[in-house]
Amino acid sequence: MSVGFIRDKLEIKFLILYIAARVSEPLPLEGMQELTMCDDGIDYFDFSECLNDLVKTEHLSLSEEGCYGITAKGLRNSEICESSLPYSVRLRVDKSIADYNKMLLRRNQVQSRVTARDNGTFSVTLLLRDDVSSVMELELTVATEEMAKDLAERFKKSPEKLYSGILEALYN
Repeated sequence: MSVGFIRDKLEIKFLILYIAARVSEPLPLEGMQELTMCDDGIDYFDFSECLNDLVKTEHLSLSEEGCYGITAKGLRNSEICESSLPYSVRLRVDKSIADYNKMLLRRNQVQSRVTARDNGTFSVTLLLRDDVSSVMELELTVATEEMAKDLAERFKKSPEKLYSGILEALYN
C-alpha cells in the first residue's frame, strides 16, 4: 500500500480550496472527488467530511444543481494556505485541473440538442462556438430519435471536420 503526502484533514481542506480556486466553473461532487482523490493519503470519508465542513464555514458554496464553487472567503484562505500543500501534490493536481478545464471548455464550445417535432420526426441542432460567439449553428431533421442521437454524438467527436467540410462544399 502506498503512503500519501496528504497527512490530515486540514491539508485535505487546503487541497479542496486549491482545486476550487482553479477550476473554470463550479464542480459537481463527482468532479470534486475525482480531482481531490489524487493522493494515497486521502480517503473518501475524510474527503466528504472536509467538503461538508468547507460548505458549513462558507469557504465553498453549494448550488441547487449540486455544484461546489469557491467563495471570496475560500479564495482568500486558499491563497494563504496553498504553499502548505506538498509540491508533488500541487503538480499532480495542476495537471488534472488543466485537463478538467480543457474538457469543460470543449463541452461549452461543442453542443448538440435533439428535439421531437410534431410530425413524428426529430430535429438535431449542432452548435459550435469559440470564446466569443457562435461559429456554426446547424439544424437537421431526421426520421428517428436514434438517428438524431447518433448524429449528435458523432458531431461532438469531430465538429471541426463537419465545419470544414461544409465550408469546402460551399466553396467548391
